[in-house]
Amino acid sequence: MYRLMIVEDEMIERIVLKKMLQKKFGDCCQVFEAQNGKEALDTFRREAIQVVILDIGMPGINGIEAGEIMRREDPHCCLIFLTAYDRFDYAKKAISIKAMEYILKPYSQREVISVVEEALRITGERGVLPGQWNEKEREESLAVEEPDYSGNRLSVMTSMVEEYIRSNFMNDISMNEIARAIGYSEPYFCKMFKQQFGQSFTSYLMDYRIKKAKKFLEQPNVNVKEVGVRVGYGDSNYFTKVFKRLEGINPSEYRMTKLKEL
Repeated sequence: MYRLMIVEDEMIERIVLKKMLQKKFGDCCQVFEAQNGKEALDTFRREAIQVVILDIGMPGINGIEAGEIMRREDPHCCLIFLTAYDRFDYAKKAISIKAMEYILKPYSQREVISVVEEALRITGERGVLPGQWNEKEREESLAVEEPDYSGNRLSVMTSMVEEYIRSNFMNDISMNEIARAIGYSEPYFCKMFKQQFGQSFTSYLMDYRIKKAKKFLEQPNVNVKEVGVRVGYGDSNYFTKVFKRLEGINPSEYRMTKLKEL
């Protein structure tokens, strides 16, 4: 069995990438994972890892630094770098430590599969891999599994975001906080969120809170000011302003309308 390791501090990226590689190479490759440079080095030494996929932008020991140490300790290991930043200094450093590939996020499954296939071939212990199919079969397989990969990544993120908001909408939460909670950097989370939800996080949270507020307002025994607090707006004036902007009427008027309907 080949020994491959994914080093990625963003949890969702790590989960989805591992799932994809296990699905593709699970019959001949054991996939390890690490969430930071220190953990990666420990696993690298303990498991004699042959192929390493390293995210560059990690806290503490970053991917480049971890890769330099790995290269010194094993001149034959295959290093593949991932990064969300197209920075010349990163690329130059990756070249200097003889990295096999430097991949920019967001990357495609086709790109990662091709690079990993080549990395496994280079190890000189090739088993029965998709790279041994004829080119037409290989292209068809990659084409079919490419919605799968993007869909899985977005599906995981969507579920985690929805669960987090459902559990915390009544609190003072920010985009940075939720991004951290589910393991994303803020810029990448912002990009993925808009791609999946079609609006900014702030707009989505506002819509969600007002929908909840409307349900509370339909209950006559709940005070209007209390409704604002229950949905995360400690300032009743601000709550009224937001509610009116989205609904066209203020919370008290909305309640009266609903009570008349009843």
